[in-house]
Amino acid sequence: MQTFSRSIIVTLSMGLIGFLFAPLLYAQDYPADITRGKDVYQRHCQACHGVGGWGDGPDAKALKVAPANFHRFSSFLKSDEELLRTIEHGVVFSPMHSWRGQLTDGEMQDVVAYIRLLAQQER
Repeated sequence: MQTFSRSIIVTLSMGLIGFLFAPLLYAQDYPADITRGKDVYQRHCQACHGVGGWGDGPDAKALKVAPANFHRFSSFLKSDEELLRTIEHGVVFSPMHSWRGQLTDGEMQDVVAYIRLLAQQER
């Protein structure tokens, strides 16, 4: 009887752990796609951050806070998680708004992959 109870507790615990961490595992199941990231970037990011990610897009001139230049060392030092958090939640007191609800988790991961590619390119 104790073995049966113990196995039920272990099974329920594993199920709960799986339920809590399923979103994290799901994100890792599919690698980011740079081609899709480029499409998302061109539609939603390029106007401010520019074609090459230098922060020189056509809308950048009108902003009081300059958009991120992905070629700067400070941008290079940010982890993918930090970039995802910025895309997802935005930046307080800046024109960088939250994209949560407008982009899927996959699209946000794809655009981070594309930003990493842009950061490696020269002018």
